[in-house]
Amino acid sequence: MTISLSLFPLGWQHYLLGGLLIGCGTALLFVLTGRIGGMSTVFSSTWSYVVQRPFFQQARFVESRGWRLVYACGLVLGALVWWLGFAGGKPEATAVPAWQLLVGGFFVGYGARLGNGCTSGHGICGLGSLQWPSLMAVLTFMATAFLTANLFARWLA
Repeated sequence: MTISLSLFPLGWQHYLLGGLLIGCGTALLFVLTGRIGGMSTVFSSTWSYVVQRPFFQQARFVESRGWRLVYACGLVLGALVWWLGFAGGKPEATAVPAWQLLVGGFFVGYGARLGNGCTSGHGICGLGSLQWPSLMAVLTFMATAFLTANLFARWLA
């Protein structure tokens, strides 16, 4: 049995456009405000509205939660505009079972907290500002992702 694999089965142009828009958006946020737009901090600062535990009530979360919530809403609205305009409003589907998505999401969230930031914070904002810890985090993220994907591909085959 031969499996044909294309790195970009739906074309590469929309990936380039998305990357350019993300890069420009985070650069613009930093240049205009001096703020870094990583998503794990958005997640934690948003929880500070409803969870009174000391971790979520840190000054860095409470003092920045307003602009971070607006930032997150902009990302969601941007995705909605893309979905309606370019995807034709057709829902996307995956063959991955819901339990695997939940378990994967848990590990990603745990890793983001453990790594003091998520892939967007380190990979886009950290590398963009030439941060050595972000380079180490991204290399760790990528090596772990490659290893995990290959292990699961062999396990599922």
